Amino acid sequence: MDSSMLDVGKWPVFALLPPEELRLIRQACVFGSAANEAIYVTVSDEVFALGTNCSGCLGLGDTQSTIEPRRIDILCGKKIVSLSYGTGPHVVIATADGEVYSWGHNGYSQLGNGTTNHGLTPALVSTSLIGKRVTEVACGSHHTIALTTEGEVYAWGYNNSGQVGSGSTANQPTPRRVSSCLQNKVVVNIACGQLCSMAVLDNGETYGWGYNCNGQLGLGNNGNQQTPCRIAALQGINIVACGYAHTLALTDEGFIYSWGANSYGQLGTGNKSNQAVPTLINMEKERMVEVAACHTSHTSVAKTQSGQVLMWGQCRGQVVAYPHLTHFTSTDDVFACFATPAVTWHLLSVDGDDYLTVAQSLKREFDSPEISDLKFLVDGKCIHVHKALLKIRCEHFRALLNETDEETIEIHQFSYLVYRAFLEYLYTDTINLPPEDAIGLLDLSTYYRESRLKRLCQETIKRGITEENAITLLSAAVKYEARDLEEFCFKFCVNHLTAVTQTQAFADMDHDLLKNFISKASRYGAFKN
Repeated sequence: MDSSMLDVGKWPVFALLPPEELRLIRQACVFGSAANEAIYVTVSDEVFALGTNCSGCLGLGDTQSTIEPRRIDILCGKKIVSLSYGTGPHVVIATADGEVYSWGHNGYSQLGNGTTNHGLTPALVSTSLIGKRVTEVACGSHHTIALTTEGEVYAWGYNNSGQVGSGSTANQPTPRRVSSCLQNKVVVNIACGQLCSMAVLDNGETYGWGYNCNGQLGLGNNGNQQTPCRIAALQGINIVACGYAHTLALTDEGFIYSWGANSYGQLGTGNKSNQAVPTLINMEKERMVEVAACHTSHTSVAKTQSGQVLMWGQCRGQVVAYPHLTHFTSTDDVFACFATPAVTWHLLSVDGDDYLTVAQSLKREFDSPEISDLKFLVDGKCIHVHKALLKIRCEHFRALLNETDEETIEIHQFSYLVYRAFLEYLYTDTINLPPEDAIGLLDLSTYYRESRLKRLCQETIKRGITEENAITLLSAAVKYEARDLEEFCFKFCVNHLTAVTQTQAFADMDHDLLKNFISKASRYGAFKN
């Protein structure tokens, strides 16, 4: 997969989009009570929505459902940097310019525009946010918080449990700065559970406020908090993630702490008891680099430094009480496949800097003359390569290139096609040849003692064997002493004997090989009637 492409294939709501449309997606968010609504941004920064649109949350100005993506004109070209949604439902985004837009359900002023009228199209959230640049937004079920470049937190919406942090339980109609003990502090990360809010400071301290009946604020008690309270038991925190009623925190040393509700094992402690204080999760000494949770579900996810993804908590309705290794490579996949509802836990996006992995970079440089320092001349054609890479990847070249400083090396015993495939294999670890040409590469891999390449050639030949080419492939296997392949081709010939003996290749077969073939085939019982 191209590194700058977003793979949204695991999210069913995208299943009806044509492949050419999917290829243009750079950011996406799946939401809705049945994970059947989505907003996405294309490579040209156009914003589209599709799905059931049950509460006008697609931002299209109406409540019509649509399986065809429709453009949200007001957001096109705005460059979305953060997106969150509440179960009200409402949606809030922050743009690259630091502006905040909101739309959807507004019964508790969660859109922050001072009214309780629902919004069918994205509208700018202004008042106290004017002149502030917002970098991140987070929604609880019916409240919203926003983080500014200066490290200030603003909150608005539903406040029955103190989740707006204003010191009362009155709903907050417009953005209000969350101050009290955060007054002169710099917040670097925010998250919301259904009815609570969390903030991490630049010094690694963590604060929580709002609903606490399951211990999700991590304060050691179960009392709601109307202003931010420091979690004394934690320091060195990098990031927090909130589930429906539980919280996860990742430390700078790669440890994960969890606290709050645990009826689905979402704390990863092996039982189902709630925890009102942060509890260290046992991860078998693996360093963790990412934690993920979503306020719509009871699922917890983490990623290790080596790229393994673990999950625990609610898994399609089942209880997973300990971290469980998945076969996924990204935390997003766990939510797509296991969470209920299967919504995204954050805005899915691809790095816009077109970052290439080592493997992708090498692949791109193969046979490119720009910075190559060596040419092979085969059948009058040039192949451009890099000495250092050949030395690293192949014993034969390590020896050869230490003895020569030629700029060009001529090759006579192999064809251009085969030699190019060999060099390309050294850059990509894969071969891309039809079976008949893979025979030549098999010869080369035997000559250069490249055992893995030999194995790949044999697999290619096995996959491509037909009645027409079976004898040719068998002869090659005998010639290059590929025993396993010889056996495979021989059995294929015997099983398709009538067709194989009528081919031109059989008629042209070497005398000794033919004699050998017939005696072996008869031992195999091919001629018994």
